[in-house]
Amino acid sequence: MEPIEYVWKDRKRHLGMPLSFTRFRLSEDRLFCEKGLFNLREDEVLLYRVRDLQLNISIGQRIFGVGTICVISSDKSIPHLDLENVKNPREVKELIHRSVEAAKEKRRMRTMEVMSGDGADDSFHDADDMDDLDDDEIE
Repeated sequence: MEPIEYVWKDRKRHLGMPLSFTRFRLSEDRLFCEKGLFNLREDEVLLYRVRDLQLNISIGQRIFGVGTICVISSDKSIPHLDLENVKNPREVKELIHRSVEAAKEKRRMRTMEVMSGDGADDSFHDADDMDDLDDDEIE
């Protein structure tokens, strides 16, 4: 089993310093949030399921150069994931956005390749038709 290569890593920060047991990681196709020291809980969101990103920066967060990125997804177990108090929040939000778009594009290509095999419905061959379908309908 290959180790996961991460595009970005950070920890939840307090007073601008990474002094917590909450870790955030971004890979090519997933966003991870791990919490805890002894008892670990790891949540992950598949990037192609991300619907919206929101950036919130309070006055206190501005002082310490951090912010909260809200990830809204169609994932049934984690529809809303907050990446709290991350450093350089605007840059991180943009990195997540680019990664989400790349994951969605890659998924569409892969889906089209599978559907264009033997016995596939011809209506799925056009990329414009694929944009009209919800991701859950394609699966």
